Amino acid sequence: MKIWADYHTHTRYSHGIGTIEENVKAAIKKGLRTIGISEHGPGNIGLSIKLEDFYKMRQEIEVLKSKYRDIQILLGCEANVVSLDGDLDIPDDVLAILDYTMVGLHPLIWPHSLKDGISLLFENILARVVKSSGLLKKVMKQNTLALIRAISKNKVDIITHPGLHLPIDTAELAQAAAQYGTALEINAGHGYMTKEYVKIAKAQGAKFAIGSDAHHPKNVGNFKRALEIAKEVGLNKNDIINAE
Repeated sequence: MKIWADYHTHTRYSHGIGTIEENVKAAIKKGLRTIGISEHGPGNIGLSIKLEDFYKMRQEIEVLKSKYRDIQILLGCEANVVSLDGDLDIPDDVLAILDYTMVGLHPLIWPHSLKDGISLLFENILARVVKSSGLLKKVMKQNTLALIRAISKNKVDIITHPGLHLPIDTAELAQAAAQYGTALEINAGHGYMTKEYVKIAKAQGAKFAIGSDAHHPKNVGNFKRALEIAKEVGLNKNDIINAE
């Protein structure tokens, strides 16, 4: 099984190292046919990306497409869920200029409202500290519902590293992902995804995407750990949207 596209890569536009062109060159060197640039939305606390940066990246990619004709260069995003209602930190007009959309739950975000901040920020942090089973169950339900609402309201191609930072109900999310045609990422960069998670998600009919989550050009196309998990679980190319 071969992975022909890396949809999850970052550059210095957010918290990566390297340029879009350096990621493209790395992808060509790895033999990929498609490379995606997927910076975080501006809702991440501590990241300096701005919405206008997506327009700059769009222009830069259009120039690079004429220079590197042997690879498909796509502009995507890793949007943040910033409310319990599934609102994203990237508005529709910006999403419209992108080639694909990825969405993830991250622990440090600028919430849509005070209520959302208490639920998605404070209660998740508290659940880690106090180790309360009741609170853990509550935040897991909230996190899962927020993601499901996000993919029901928006055309989301991939959910990035589900369950990495904030706990989610694997089966419930996977079932919804299958319903809405959204793939679940097996993230090679974080190494979080477990075999058990993939087995549960596959049983619900979910599809998967393998991504490097590269923050440096040298890691573009590095799928080693993700491929190991896919092989151990018995996934084939029909289970993975960027495999052949």
